Amino acid sequence: MGKIRTVLGDIEPEKLGFTYPHEHLWCSPPASQPDRDLELTTYEASLYELKLFKSVGGGTVVDGSPLDYGRDGRMLKQLAIDSGVNVLGLTGFNKHVYYPDWVQVVPIDFLVERMVKDITVGMDGSDAKAGLIKGGSWYNLVHPLERKTTIALARASLETGAPIWLHTEAGTMGMEMLDIIENEGVDLETVVVGHSDRNADPRYHLQMLERGAYIEFDGPGKVKYYPDSVRVDLVRNVIDHGFADKLMISGDMGRKSYLEGYGGGPGFRFIKQIFVPRLIEEGIPEDVVHKIFHDNPAAWLGKF
Repeated sequence: MGKIRTVLGDIEPEKLGFTYPHEHLWCSPPASQPDRDLELTTYEASLYELKLFKSVGGGTVVDGSPLDYGRDGRMLKQLAIDSGVNVLGLTGFNKHVYYPDWVQVVPIDFLVERMVKDITVGMDGSDAKAGLIKGGSWYNLVHPLERKTTIALARASLETGAPIWLHTEAGTMGMEMLDIIENEGVDLETVVVGHSDRNADPRYHLQMLERGAYIEFDGPGKVKYYPDSVRVDLVRNVIDHGFADKLMISGDMGRKSYLEGYGGGPGFRFIKQIFVPRLIEEGIPEDVVHKIFHDNPAAWLGKF
């Protein structure tokens, strides 16, 4: 296991602590997105949320905001300094509806170079380096531009060793995204398929796990989709089939209305204080819970 690339520099995996592998600290979707609840650009509010996370024993947060989502390396670096929490930034892209126009015009090699620079030099004119790469797809299809950026992220990963996190719209197209990445020669052991619990299909989860990829459940507390009882069952399914070492859990609290610092909820404290105790109360062994929030993120992120 190598080191983990945070915005303040590389750290040893054992320094990670309790980890959320996909959240949002600072982001601003393009103007084409009318829902501005998704815009998190109030520094003190984001810092307050991070400090709440630290107060309940949190150690590390991966910010999931890529190039097309208003990422700001300087802000991520300052949040890490002021909160004392390890913060990881990422390069790459979200989904085609957010892409700037130049993505369609430039060749794949240009995209690869841009991602490699974020990882090796710094993001957004800062010295805060990206620690992983994000890709994404649309609902029930991989748009041609998403295929283009996914090929590029695979090549950037091969060049740098950076791990990969995939956005899936409502949990769809995970297998198809893995096909594209695997076809480029990437070891799927470096890939996390995000939002997998939005597609609450136990068999589908096992199919991705059997290919070597990690899957991430990032909906705890979002009862608008379905109750957490379903997520507990999905967690149990993964563990019972021998894949406890390939599961990640986060909150993806990427809205003002989700974050205490912005006046919403349930916030970053929910998983640590509510969902984790529930997993244990429902029979998930404590050492397995520790593996999900400590060991698995360290194994995935420790590639440098």
